[in-house]
Amino acid sequence: MRPQSVDLIIKHAQVVLPSGTQTCDVVCRSGKIFDITTDSRGYTAQQELDGHGQYLLPGVIDSQVHFREPGLEHKETIATGTKAALLGGVTSIIEMPNTTPPTTSEAALQQKLDIAADSAWTNYAFYAGASADNIEQLAQLEQLPGCAGIKVFMGSSFGSLLVDDTQVLRAILRQCQRRVAVHAEDEQRLRARKALAVTSGKVLFHPEWRDVQSALMATQRVVELAKETNAKLHLLHISSAEEMDFLRQQKRLLPKGKVTVETLPQYLHFHAPYCYLQRGSRVQMNPPIRERYHQHAIWDAIHDDTVDVMATDHAPHTLTEKDQAYPYSPSGMPGVQTFLPVLLNLVNHGKLTLEKVVDLVCEGPCRVLGIQHKGRIEVGYDADFVLVDMTRKETLLDQDMASQSGWTPYHGDTVKGFPVATILAGNVVMQDGQLVGLPSGCPLEFKAC
Repeated sequence: MRPQSVDLIIKHAQVVLPSGTQTCDVVCRSGKIFDITTDSRGYTAQQELDGHGQYLLPGVIDSQVHFREPGLEHKETIATGTKAALLGGVTSIIEMPNTTPPTTSEAALQQKLDIAADSAWTNYAFYAGASADNIEQLAQLEQLPGCAGIKVFMGSSFGSLLVDDTQVLRAILRQCQRRVAVHAEDEQRLRARKALAVTSGKVLFHPEWRDVQSALMATQRVVELAKETNAKLHLLHISSAEEMDFLRQQKRLLPKGKVTVETLPQYLHFHAPYCYLQRGSRVQMNPPIRERYHQHAIWDAIHDDTVDVMATDHAPHTLTEKDQAYPYSPSGMPGVQTFLPVLLNLVNHGKLTLEKVVDLVCEGPCRVLGIQHKGRIEVGYDADFVLVDMTRKETLLDQDMASQSGWTPYHGDTVKGFPVATILAGNVVMQDGQLVGLPSGCPLEFKAC
């Protein structure tokens, strides 16, 4: 019988499948997974990739990034951010609305989609931001193609995107049918406590200013409002033991999927006070990296499935900006390029399994946000993958970062486990640290409400 012609065969890899990890060949045609087999001799491919001794994962989805375009391109652009993503094995990103102008209208959303259509190296979607001024438009905005849903900033934002009024927040939640992503910090408490940061002048006090109570109060308030309005919530970057305990309890009481939880790899890699003493404002972010016992609680929440998703909250600033005296140094750090290497290093330290990584950063975002055709290595799904070498050691360095900001909070840290190839729609787009071809990202598709 004449061999069938296909586009790509990835051979002899340890493939992380929904049913478990096994050695097989993955056959791709027309951007989709065409076959998964232990014998691919019935196919002839335009390109073959040898995965012997390596692991094949679904392409990673970073469901919280800030790529700063339009308006703040000196920090990051969609082009530079998605280049960094591909180099790190991330094939899809979801970008946040706090750009200039903010993504609070159909025109602003379309502007980002147009930029991405020309320059994105990965697949993409964008959150629309909620404000007191666009409540009546939210039901329409959240259903637009390329929109991942609505994002609410209860604290740590500016202008119209800051929603700290309970009546406004209640009205927003009533409008939304899709899951609402929330940054939960209590703005009034943050303002009242800012003098602590100003008086100290030391970034070591960042988790004291933006304390656990600030986060817990906001998280409790928005969960109670979600119960009242029947809204679905996605709580972003949960950083504390107290919040995890509260959310664990709520998830047991509420219908499955009513509230979902995200945390970040930097909360697992770093801990206070040591990280601030060693790295200063490079690790300043909101909500803050906290003390070791919070890290232990986050691990517990990952292992008992309180945590649904991990993302990076990639939010770059220039080093010149970060070098300003605290608290005038801006909060946020790049992370999309180092996302998977940091997680693979945790696998090699026995903290996670590869299957759990796939659940958190591939399947999890699809379950939570309704992303279609991605997140699994299964026939018929999109052929987005990352091939990783679990024995490879690399030292993460500023000069190797593709982000416009040109630095990493992990500078000087050595990780074990590293992406060696990224495949997007059946095409090898990164191999051995080099990008291949031209930007070819497409908008993500979402399940209809």
